[in-house]
Amino acid sequence: MADETELTIGTRARCSDGSGGKVIGIIIDPATRTVTHLAIELTHDYEPARLVPLDLVEAVGSEIRLRCTLAEFSQLDAAEQVQMLEDSPPAYLEAGYLARPPAAGQPMEVAVEDLVPPGETEVRRGDYVQAVDGEIGQVQGLIVDLGDHRLTHVLLKEGHLWGRNEVAIPVSAITDMTDEIVLNLTKEQVENLPPLSR
Repeated sequence: MADETELTIGTRARCSDGSGGKVIGIIIDPATRTVTHLAIELTHDYEPARLVPLDLVEAVGSEIRLRCTLAEFSQLDAAEQVQMLEDSPPAYLEAGYLARPPAAGQPMEVAVEDLVPPGETEVRRGDYVQAVDGEIGQVQGLIVDLGDHRLTHVLLKEGHLWGRNEVAIPVSAITDMTDEIVLNLTKEQVENLPPLSR
């Protein structure tokens, strides 16, 4: 389908005014198997990652272009919340994100909690994919139809044990996406999947 596009976790993302970050997660509604948001983290700030609705994705290529300015991006819902642990100085945390880095030599321990809309789940690079007979690999990204936001394939991490650069699992082979991606295929069946045509 012409609207199918690869969303690779780790891809750079850029706002319309040039400020950028990177995709750290992809939010999915497991019931409808649609992608709802990208979790994008700025590379130059201490704000939390933001949940960017897929409707704001203008183009996907070597980087993802967004239909929003940095100011608009900063108003989107947070994708994570940072909490200070034990004896860390509280002045570093304002409104759920790091206001500034700690001074040199000062220890700071934080816990980061993902904030995902109710009923949805987040896919991150390195999440494990389970075949019928055991772990098959780790997620690298997803292929999505940008027209209706439906997931079409899950991409396994490069350097997979069969020596292929990319293994694409069709969504029809997924039985569960709630906590991890579970397939109705064996490892051998995954190995024998045809190459993805684009």
